[in-house]
Amino acid sequence: QVQLVESGGGLVQAGGSLRLSCVASGRFFSSYTMGWFRQAPVKEREFVASISKSGGSTSYADFVKGRFTISRDNAKNTVYLQMNSLKPEDTAVYYCAATLVVGPTGNQYNYKYWGQGTQVTVSS
Repeated sequence: QVQLVESGGGLVQAGGSLRLSCVASGRFFSSYTMGWFRQAPVKEREFVASISKSGGSTSYADFVKGRFTISRDNAKNTVYLQMNSLKPEDTAVYYCAATLVVGPTGNQYNYKYWGQGTQVTVSS
């Protein structure tokens, strides 16, 4: 019922910024809690950020607090991840996900719908 497409990834130097976007195809985008996750080579997928259905509440992993900001525009069926002060350890494939569970929630098993991912590479 929900298709998600991420964009905005790329190669950036340490200390730089990127903004990721995730566009949802569907009629009821405002019914979904949205999240961002990432997965680096040989590591498991980990939670990055989540935002409630109306955008009024957010949650972040400790390692991105003060650097990343999640936001959404329900009129555009889009969720964003603004990434500042990027570090080489932020290098990963970043995934957008959606769930009907009331959020924000950082539990990946709550999320039913996932995008294909977008690569972020931070060089030193």
